[in-house]
Amino acid sequence: MMNSFREYFTYRNGKLYCEDVSLEEIAEEYGTPVYVYSSKCFIDKFTQQDKALSNHPHLICYSVKSNSNINILRMMQEAGCGMDVVSGGEIYRAIAAGVKPEKIVYAGVGKTTSEIELALTTGIRMFNCESLPEIERINMVAQSMNKTARIAIRVNPDVTANTHHYITTGRKENKFGISMQLLPHIVSAIKNMPYIKLIGIHVHIGSQITEVEPFEEACNKALDVMVKLKAMGMDECTTLNLGGGFGIQYNDGNSFDVARWATIIDNVIKDKNIFLIIEPGRYISGSSGALLTRVQYKKKTDTKTFIIVDSGMHQLIRPTLYQAYQHVANVTLREGKEIVDVVGPICESGDFFAKDREISYTMQDDCLAVLSAGAYGMAMASRYNSHPLPAEVLIEGNTHKLIRSRETYEDLITRERV
Repeated sequence: MMNSFREYFTYRNGKLYCEDVSLEEIAEEYGTPVYVYSSKCFIDKFTQQDKALSNHPHLICYSVKSNSNINILRMMQEAGCGMDVVSGGEIYRAIAAGVKPEKIVYAGVGKTTSEIELALTTGIRMFNCESLPEIERINMVAQSMNKTARIAIRVNPDVTANTHHYITTGRKENKFGISMQLLPHIVSAIKNMPYIKLIGIHVHIGSQITEVEPFEEACNKALDVMVKLKAMGMDECTTLNLGGGFGIQYNDGNSFDVARWATIIDNVIKDKNIFLIIEPGRYISGSSGALLTRVQYKKKTDTKTFIIVDSGMHQLIRPTLYQAYQHVANVTLREGKEIVDVVGPICESGDFFAKDREISYTMQDDCLAVLSAGAYGMAMASRYNSHPLPAEVLIEGNTHKLIRSRETYEDLITRERV
């Protein structure tokens, strides 16, 4: 089952394991809720893409926003991965993890002056630029620092991707990118900006996309733009950044065929003087993680059975925010099935992991694993209802280590001033 969490989270003698470590052991040692990550899954997903693109000069930049723990960033950079960042904080994290500046690309629609200064001081590879005012600001900051800023223009290709409407980014009604019709005006302006060097084109059409065709369409449109830019005198525009958005398998549905994607993209760009960048996040981190949570109560009503756990939307918001499916498994596999709602402790009706879901029979004090939770889980977690942030544990083979301590109640008020 390609890209499935089941390659790394498997049952052995009725107990759920991550690699060679019992998740029951993890829950007992570190408590719950706790995020658990498979280092092998992270590296396998990166290596898979790296090999698929071996026919062409390329750089894979892991999307930090999907899971930004510094231990994971360090592990990825040691494997040869660059970083896709979207804030000054993510630049700081990447550098602290040992990532070389020339392997960092900086995207995002709202870059502040201080963030641009940090990026230029750091010496990142390039900015992915989203508007003319942004390019003007980067030029102004670069001038004040006597530096040249390398940029790629993020074009909005108006490509439809079959995904949730909150995570489409390549349609003309989205806030991202620059309309192709505005490119001549943008290029004309750049020619009068001596501290800007246009070196590439960037496209990103959405997230959790499982079809190859939208990427092929976006790639072709981006190549057309690069041809037009060279005709306008932009001879150094040789980098093509195709973004990320490759979908993973949250249940038993479709997953993204990286090998087929790479073959198609290679055919589109072969024999062209192009350096390719991609920015996978979820594809690398999503299947790599699980959220362990303990059953507090089993509550039955006239029409429902609720499994009430000690984690919720504050620690994994995807089911509520995107109506997303997350597979829920009992760490101890019991006989029998039942249909339940798996819900959390937060004072919101939207606080759930699963509704009307058939799972293996579950009892009070059981530990459940919410799978495929490595991306946009801990990264989007909050302290809503004053719940401390959970711990994070990284597993490698039969070993495990704590990579983030569980917050305490004292931590909740440390930065507050009375």
